[in-house]
Amino acid sequence: MARTHGDDSAHRLKREWAKGVIAAAVTFSVVGVARAYGKIMNSSTHAKVIGWCAAVALVIAGAYAIRHLSRAAGRSLTRRTTEGTGAILRLVSSGVGYLVLLFALFAVLGVSLSHLLIGAGLAGIILGIAGQQSLSNIFAAIVMLFARPFVVGDDIRIRSGALGGVFDVKVLGIGLTYVTVRTEDGVLKIPNSAMLAAGVGRPSRSSAPPSEPAPTKEEPRS
Repeated sequence: MARTHGDDSAHRLKREWAKGVIAAAVTFSVVGVARAYGKIMNSSTHAKVIGWCAAVALVIAGAYAIRHLSRAAGRSLTRRTTEGTGAILRLVSSGVGYLVLLFALFAVLGVSLSHLLIGAGLAGIILGIAGQQSLSNIFAAIVMLFARPFVVGDDIRIRSGALGGVFDVKVLGIGLTYVTVRTEDGVLKIPNSAMLAAGVGRPSRSSAPPSEPAPTKEEPRS
């Protein structure tokens, strides 16, 4: 039964990769056709129709490719690591894919990329300042994804002045912004940036407490 489930999972993963690769090939073909035959700005009606049809096809095929490729990449990593790390990779790859798709769409529509890059740079600076803490947690999650100092289920010892010293915890989950651990006081969510800056190791096995000496029996006095 377990073997059948594993075969079905591998088959679904192959289909995800195949769908994503085919859709990506269609996306690149649409971009090539649009750049060669379609032009929306200052062109004939025939070229405008080709340009707009190419833009619609680009959005549909690109979104389909991003969806299946990111899902396949996340599932592939989940099979080798944990579900949390797979979800992080799926989210990051989706974000990068949609950003590339947006630039490709603007290129097909004839929007000036130089002005677009300047506006995107200014918006990036503003968003970076506003969401500095959130971005640092996301980048820390990506670093821990590849470094893997611990995985879900590990018992670890954390040394951090910002977190209040040294304490032993059990890792319950690794998300995009927080690491969920169980301490002696209960469940705690620690920001990924704090976990990346902390020293993480394995707790030493505590030796058993010394046994009390058995009471000696007093000999009766004669």
